[in-house]
Amino acid sequence: MKYVYLLQSLSHPKQRYVGLTNNLQQRIAIHNQGGSSHTSKYAPWRIVTAIRFDDDQRASAFEQYLKSGSGRAFANKHLW
Repeated sequence: MKYVYLLQSLSHPKQRYVGLTNNLQQRIAIHNQGGSSHTSKYAPWRIVTAIRFDDDQRASAFEQYLKSGSGRAFANKHLW
């Protein structure tokens, strides 16, 4: 089971992050403690959307889609 999650920075609200994990609570804690080089300078973060997938391959494909141009447009309209 995997989660695709969308984060928004509380200190810099225009900063957003899309990620993939199998332990959502642990992963958000790592982001907020500065454990990720991609998100450390914009901590703290809040979860805007989290979607659970039973199929790991579908979760990975959806995360990659959300990082594409059309996926960002979809997320802006439906998930943020």
